[in-house]
Amino acid sequence: MAKKVSKKAKRRLIILGPIALFIIGYCAFTLITTTINLYNLKREEKELNEKLTNLKSDAKSLKTEINKLQDKEYIARYARENYLYTKNGEYVIKLDDDGKTIKEVKANYDGDYLIYGCTAIIVLIFLFIIRKHFKNRKKRK
Repeated sequence: MAKKVSKKAKRRLIILGPIALFIIGYCAFTLITTTINLYNLKREEKELNEKLTNLKSDAKSLKTEINKLQDKEYIARYARENYLYTKNGEYVIKLDDDGKTIKEVKANYDGDYLIYGCTAIIVLIFLFIIRKHFKNRKKRK
């Protein structure tokens, strides 16, 4: 025997059913969006923690570098290694990663070699002119 549903029950079901479905749908939507937001926030927190760790290590290394840069010997060695500055009489030989020579530079180029070179060239030119002059004199005689 089938149970007969009254008109009142049908009316209640027609009115309250959509309301219940709306509430269930709204709760499901809220649950899903909250879960997605929570996942994104946890991922962002992880990235920010990694960034914070990197920044702390950078700050520590920068503080160490500041302390080192207050030492004059360290500054001199740093300049020689990174900017090819040298002491008198030193040579700088720069190597690439394979160990092949890229550039060789004479240390502390103070211009003496330039003066010596120019003087030598001037003397050679002067001697050449004198030689030419004497050859021309001999030909005239």
